[in-house]
Amino acid sequence: MNTRFERIQARLIETFQPVSCLLDDDSAAHAGHAGAASGAGHFSLRIVSEKFEGLNRISRHRLVYDAVGDMMHSEIHALVIVALAPSEMPT
Repeated sequence: MNTRFERIQARLIETFQPVSCLLDDDSAAHAGHAGAASGAGHFSLRIVSEKFEGLNRISRHRLVYDAVGDMMHSEIHALVIVALAPSEMPT
């Protein structure tokens, strides 16, 4: 069985075919927090995908939340997102 982390990462990769997808599980840093009590995790995401080209930050975040929407509150309590287009990457 896949872990929660693997399920989230697989969904993001399937949806965005990213150049880069760095997902960190920050849940341990939030132990004792009300959101942690429900079993849902805290994650940080830095994702680079062509699908973000020409979109503003809010639109990019909406796409990410749409991709993992059914996991919010059950598997994900908090998600910090940095979503970039490849053209925004330093060369």
